[in-house]
Amino acid sequence: MKIHFIGIGGIGVSALAQYYLSNDHKVSGSDLVSSETTALLEKKGIKIIIGKHKTKNLSKNTDLVIYSPAVQENNPELKIAKKYKIKCQSYPEALGDLTKKYFTIAISGTHGKSTTTAMTSLILIKAGLDPTVILGTKLKEFNNSNFREGKSKYLIIEADEWKASFLNYFPKIIALTNIEKEHLDYYKDINHILTTYKKYISNLPEKAVLIINKKDKNILKLKAQFKKLKIKDYSSSPKQIGKLKRILKVPGEHNVLNALTALTIAQTLKISDKISLKALSEYKGAWRRFEEQKIEIEDWKLKIISDYAHHPTEVNATLKAMREKFPNKKIWCIFQPHQYQRTFYLFKDFVKTFKHAIDKSNINKIIITDIYDVAGREKENIKKKINSEKLVKEINKPSVIYLPKQKIINYLKKNIKGKEIIIIMGAGDIYKIIDN
Repeated sequence: MKIHFIGIGGIGVSALAQYYLSNDHKVSGSDLVSSETTALLEKKGIKIIIGKHKTKNLSKNTDLVIYSPAVQENNPELKIAKKYKIKCQSYPEALGDLTKKYFTIAISGTHGKSTTTAMTSLILIKAGLDPTVILGTKLKEFNNSNFREGKSKYLIIEADEWKASFLNYFPKIIALTNIEKEHLDYYKDINHILTTYKKYISNLPEKAVLIINKKDKNILKLKAQFKKLKIKDYSSSPKQIGKLKRILKVPGEHNVLNALTALTIAQTLKISDKISLKALSEYKGAWRRFEEQKIEIEDWKLKIISDYAHHPTEVNATLKAMREKFPNKKIWCIFQPHQYQRTFYLFKDFVKTFKHAIDKSNINKIIITDIYDVAGREKENIKKKINSEKLVKEINKPSVIYLPKQKIINYLKKNIKGKEIIIIMGAGDIYKIIDN
C-alpha cells in the first residue's frame, strides 16, 4: 500500500509510520516544521515534505491517508484526499485497527504513560515475548526511536486520552496510572473525563484485566465499570515498592509507581519477578524523561536535566525527585508552559506548584519563559487572557522570574557559578536551548 501521513512529526503518528514502513508499505508524510523525529524518519527511508501543507503533496494513487488529531478539517491535503475518495483515518482510528490484530496492552492515565510503556516493553523483551511497541517518547534501547517492531502477538501502546483518542482502541489489558484534570481544551470538566474513561474501559472484553491504583480517588469513581473485569491493584504491594526503590536508576516516587504498574502487567502475563526486576534495574530512562546531559558554558561544565513535565502534578513530582537526587546542590529550573489553554485552566495549580517548589522542595531559582503555542489547539480569546508574566506575578517569589526564551542563555552565563544543576522542563521546544 501507498500511505501518506499528515502531521508525520507527531510522536504517535511517527511511530505508526515506522510500523507501516517495517511492514513493507510505501510511506510518505508532511509536517509544518522539521525535527529530530522527521530527520529519523527520513533516514529510515520515508519521503518527508516540510512546510505549509499543499494539495500537491498527495498523489492520486495513494491508498490510505493517516492524519494527526491536531490536523484541522480544512487542511488542504486532507481535503484533496477526500476529493480523490482516498480512505482517510485519524491516527487513533488507524492505531485502533492495529489493536484488534494483536494482544494489545494499553497504558493510560494522565501521567506516567510513556515511562510505564517503556518499562513494560523492556520487561517483555527481556522475557522473550518480542512485542511491537508504539511509544510516546524515544528510547535508546530502540535506537533512539519511538517504535519497535516485534514478531509476536503482543502490541504495547501508549493510549492517549486527548480528544478521547483511546476510545478507538480494543486492548486485552488496560493499565490506568492515574486520572486528573487535563486536556481542558477538549474536556469540559473532571466528570466529562471520567465518563470518557468509563467508555474506554467498556472496550475491554469480559474477564479482561484492568490494572489500577486504588489510592487514586478518580480511578475509584470508575468502580461500576469493574464488575465484569479482573482487577489488579498495583498500589497494594509495599514489599515490591521497597525493592523497586533500591534498584531503580530513575529517581522519584512517581517512577516507583510507574515501575510497579509495569511489574503488575508482567505478573499478569506470568513473567517472573526475577526477569522483571532485572529489566527495571537496567532501565536508564527515556528521551526528555529526567534525561541527564552535560554541557559546557564558557569555562563551566554543567549538568542539565531535560524533562517533559508540563502538568502541575508532573512538575511537582519532577522537582521533588530533583531535590531527592541532588540533596546538596543548587537547583535551577527553566520552565516553558505548554499551551495557553492548559496554563489558563490550571493557573491556580501552577501557582501552588511553583510556590511549593520554592518553599518545600528548596528549588533555588525558577525561570518561566513564554507559553509554547500549540498549533491548531489554541483559542484566541484565551491567549489574550493569559501569559507567563501573569503567572510569575501571581507566584510572587523573588526567586521566580520571567525571561523571554532568547534571553535565557545570556542570563545563565552572567549568573551561574558552575556548580548548579539545571532542569529544563516543558513539552514544547524549550529543550532546544541546550543546543545553543
